[in-house]
Amino acid sequence: MRGTPHKVFAALMSTVAALAAATLLPAAPAAAAPARQGPSARTAAACTPAQVVANGGFESGTSPWSQSQTGLITNRTGQSAHAGSYFAWLNGVGTTHTDTLSQSVTVPSGCSTATLTFWLHIDTAETTTSVRYDTLTAKIGSTTLATYSNLDKNTGYVQKSFDVAAFAGQTVTLAFTGSEDSSLKTSFVVDDVALDTSGGTVPPTDSTRTPAAPAYTVNLSSDTNGFVWTGHETASFTNASATPLSEVYLRLWDNYHGTCTAMPIAVGNITGGTSGGLSVACTALKIDLPAPLNQGQSATIGFDLSITVPSGADRFGHDGAFSNIGNALPVLAVRDGAGWHLDPYTNNGESFYSLASDFRVTLDHPSGLLVPASGTSVDTPGSSGRTVTTATASKVRDFAWGAGPFSKVSGTSAAGTPVNIYSVSGISASDAQSMLTTAKNAIDAHAARFGAYPYGELDAVIDNNYWFGGMEYPGFVLDLVSTTALTHEIGHQWFYGIVGDDEYTSPWLDEAFTDYATDLAQGKTGTNCWSSVSWASSAEKITNSMAYWDAHSSRYSTVVYGYGKCALHDLRRQLGDTAMAKLLKDYAAAHWYGVSTTAEFKAAAQAASATDLTSFWTQHRIEG
Repeated sequence: MRGTPHKVFAALMSTVAALAAATLLPAAPAAAAPARQGPSARTAAACTPAQVVANGGFESGTSPWSQSQTGLITNRTGQSAHAGSYFAWLNGVGTTHTDTLSQSVTVPSGCSTATLTFWLHIDTAETTTSVRYDTLTAKIGSTTLATYSNLDKNTGYVQKSFDVAAFAGQTVTLAFTGSEDSSLKTSFVVDDVALDTSGGTVPPTDSTRTPAAPAYTVNLSSDTNGFVWTGHETASFTNASATPLSEVYLRLWDNYHGTCTAMPIAVGNITGGTSGGLSVACTALKIDLPAPLNQGQSATIGFDLSITVPSGADRFGHDGAFSNIGNALPVLAVRDGAGWHLDPYTNNGESFYSLASDFRVTLDHPSGLLVPASGTSVDTPGSSGRTVTTATASKVRDFAWGAGPFSKVSGTSAAGTPVNIYSVSGISASDAQSMLTTAKNAIDAHAARFGAYPYGELDAVIDNNYWFGGMEYPGFVLDLVSTTALTHEIGHQWFYGIVGDDEYTSPWLDEAFTDYATDLAQGKTGTNCWSSVSWASSAEKITNSMAYWDAHSSRYSTVVYGYGKCALHDLRRQLGDTAMAKLLKDYAAAHWYGVSTTAEFKAAAQAASATDLTSFWTQHRIEG
């Protein structure tokens, strides 16, 4: 989750400027007491997920790829890998020339979702800005997925994503063909090719979300820099479903940032189950239980854990001496009426779908490192020159932390929430104080509208080197020096954090609602913003999944954030300010620590409306 979409903060800011008007809103009434939400049904299907491209990172020789000539799969100088050491380098010759790289893949039958992704870097000596002299075509079977050219040159890798579910049950050839004309070379460099499948045709016998009530206990020790963490994790859980639970899946999300031969997240010595193997580009680990768990029965699995933080100012990465460690702890995947949710990682937004859980995380680290974290933290002396930070977080969907020689300023909001601002080098004291003021105001504004903040303290790490606007975790956010972005990230404590959702299937439920909450906190009404809406195609909808937005990434922020919040402003005008405020407060209370769906929100809105909202949903392209 980004408080602003990952990699498109500037685009979002322009969207906000175009769509939002700065008219003051009346304050919402005081918070109501929250209530727990029970499970609800989904209407998808299930299959055993798989990643069907072999050696997609090119780290295991050339097999099973077929090359039109030896040496396309290489680690030679002149280009570099997206991850690991090897990559596929097509063309770059500067004469009339064609290179082809292909592999036969079988897309499993019964899987409703199949997503092909690869990373592409293009550099060229061509100087034209209008003529496609050199091209790379990506095909599956006889279908051309896309054609790129010298006009698409870029300074780094860009991920490409395609829905290939139409090929379920087929064995087809995946091929990349690069062609150059007679002069001025263009290099097409491909890496980390994956084809992930999920969804199917045989759902469980009931739609209850399980494994339920997860509780994680983690003990980790860091190296001197806070870049490598090793230790042990246990996960306890209960099967809430009437369908027996014979296996669980751990999501090792940050393996997206490496390769299957060089994984940043390594799990070993599993107890309480048997490893069933990795899938979904090594981000999902199946663990078969010793015996099926019936409804109401509980189990515990344990494993040794190693986390290696890569370089980079990212939600998982270190900016010089300052580490951000988000999505690094393995967490249990969710099974519901759609089966197991094992969606691929998305770098444009979020794939994360988890149930409210309890974490107790002990972090042993050098005393020179400050370690902000989810939940409430207590520091105690460790061995010589080290400190043990113990963080306790209840009813949260994930756990994240940072490590580094941060500067820290602290305060307490008017409503009594402790707030800590951790700044990297280069953030001025005045900017840190400004962000502290913003955070205190934002957390109280959101709490007044949607319910009291339940997570104890709030920690924010401020770093202007992020290539995204911000990123949220329970009680812990990453942000630029930006009042709007920080207010947005803190809004996510309610929409995704407290009121959960399936972020891959329904990203609008956290991003649009949080952007709407940000407007309310900043006194903006979005007057006339819906009049600026212009759809790119009939397939474009506010409620599309991340599979769609990964294939149409340039429209993600405009539609999900911009159009999404404008639709909620329009709904407020339809219902009236008082009714809309009550709707959202009551909806948050009804889904407190639960999971929200589009259908449930539409039903709640309809119950709050004196008129039929069918045409409203149609006009605003809100389906589900």
